[in-house]
Amino acid sequence: MSSPAFGRVLDHVGAAVVTGDLPAGARTSVDALVEETLASRSIVREATRVLVALGLLTAGPRVGLVVQPATRWNLLDPHVVRWRLAGPDRAAQLRELRELRTAVEPVAARAAARRADSATRTRLRDLATALDTVLDTAPGDFSRLDAALHSELLHAAGNPMLVTLGAVVALAVRDRAEVPPRRLDVRLHADLARSVADGDDDLAGGLVARIVRRTSGE
Repeated sequence: MSSPAFGRVLDHVGAAVVTGDLPAGARTSVDALVEETLASRSIVREATRVLVALGLLTAGPRVGLVVQPATRWNLLDPHVVRWRLAGPDRAAQLRELRELRTAVEPVAARAAARRADSATRTRLRDLATALDTVLDTAPGDFSRLDAALHSELLHAAGNPMLVTLGAVVALAVRDRAEVPPRRLDVRLHADLARSVADGDDDLAGGLVARIVRRTSGE
């Protein structure tokens, strides 16, 4: 289900759990959420099924819906990441995203440099060329090129488990989109694209690690 009403209910309840407005151990019900959100019962039931699958709620015939502690949440799901970024846990979520990217993206970049096919290498060279001039021609396009580059790396790595992290990485990249790009950062991204296209795995791994470090001001 992907109706606007469903998305509204999912975000409303999910964010309430993540921000603590619905604290761990709190109990509610489909009927209570129907009254609170003014959505249909079928929409609320489907939204709560998703939240149960994400570990934010449990459901039982006698206890209703019970809010679960953060230790049970699927912290790698993009919904949960997005709700945490928008709430009081934002600083911790940003730190965790940086640490995840530091562990994952250098591995992906090195693998991509070794395994990318010719079509991917061509796309990466095209991205590098676009990045060379983006600040002088269309600075607003940097975030799109940035997201495309990181997506290419994860897919080209040839590891489906890395691809599953792509949505989480995309959220981290998108979160940085409001920060005006610095010329050095743009150059590092262009160099990264070329290093992978050229098959230089050591250079690619080092560049992406430097890029991620710079998101924390190091």
